[in-house]
Amino acid sequence: MALDAALAVGVLACMVAGSFVDPHEKTDVTWGLRTPDALSLVLIVLGAAALVFRRRAPMTVLALTGTVSLVESVTGDPRAPVAMSAVIALYTVASTTDRPTTWRVGLLTMTVLTGSAMLAGPLPWYAQENLAIFAWTGIGATAGDAVRSRRAVVATIRERAERAERTREEEARRRVAEERLRIARDLHDVVAHHIALVNVQAGVAAHVMDKRPDQAKEALAHVREASRSALNELRATVGLLRQSGDPEAPTEPAPGLNRLDELAGTFRSAGLQVEVARADQGSTLPAAVDLAAYRVIQEALTNVQKHAGPDAKAEVSVVRVGPNIEITVLDDGAGEDDTPDSGGHGLLGMRERVTALRGTLTTGPRYGGGFRVHAILPVKSRTRAAEDAV
Repeated sequence: MALDAALAVGVLACMVAGSFVDPHEKTDVTWGLRTPDALSLVLIVLGAAALVFRRRAPMTVLALTGTVSLVESVTGDPRAPVAMSAVIALYTVASTTDRPTTWRVGLLTMTVLTGSAMLAGPLPWYAQENLAIFAWTGIGATAGDAVRSRRAVVATIRERAERAERTREEEARRRVAEERLRIARDLHDVVAHHIALVNVQAGVAAHVMDKRPDQAKEALAHVREASRSALNELRATVGLLRQSGDPEAPTEPAPGLNRLDELAGTFRSAGLQVEVARADQGSTLPAAVDLAAYRVIQEALTNVQKHAGPDAKAEVSVVRVGPNIEITVLDDGAGEDDTPDSGGHGLLGMRERVTALRGTLTTGPRYGGGFRVHAILPVKSRTRAAEDAV
């Protein structure tokens, strides 16, 4: 409001000064050679006062300033530059509305003011003042439309930048969530596997402590080894969460199928009969696929150890079939397996791991007893496969 009032005062001063100047005088001194009449001064004041409200009601202000300019162009002799207020009002309308409105209102204002000045004014129709009204109204409408367009472009750029920033933040949060989920899966697999082994060996030690102390000592040794292995894997997994200023994290590589025999040995030490068959032709797997295959086998054997019964046997097969690696874990136990409906998270974790690599996981009871876990993991991603085909 204060800015518009200052603008109105400036326009008022320009219009008053312009009303005392004769632009057609050939001498050097043109000031004071003509004097506006009282009606022209009143119209000047009304036009300038209306500009104070140009932002609140631009169309109303344009109508008022256009009316006083029309009256002055028809009756003023000498004519005062009241049309300056209409030009400012037209600029405001053009800068605050859309382009179609600017075209309609601008053409109407130009036609009415210029036509009335040419046809009903005291000057000839080709007078310089009449053509100036046409030119200045066109300039006002064009300048307002340009300012509005620039504001729209700046607003669009700002909106795109904000959207890109939000998208970047959402992508960062999504990646953080995925990494947390991956680490949570690793922690679940490590803890479930080793705690299951510790539980079995501790039960064996308690059962034979009095009658067969040598076997009890061997079971306790397995408990200590499983605990040490669990701590090492937990340290390696949680080490990924360390900050730059923390002590150096372990650099041991993530487990893979190259440690499958070692994994089967830990279960054999716990009393589970495990047979391993491999027909993967020594395939070199990507790190993510290698880790997922290892974890699927680890979790499946842990479920056999916990749920299939004391006399269960497990069979593990790793087969390379075309572009995929197939993992199968079978058992012949009669116990209740770890299913999502039973409240366990083992199968859910395996499914999430396999799905994250665009693989498939099939689980379910076998005909005649036991349980089957079958995972198909693509060795190459779709992008890599397409590149190799090209």
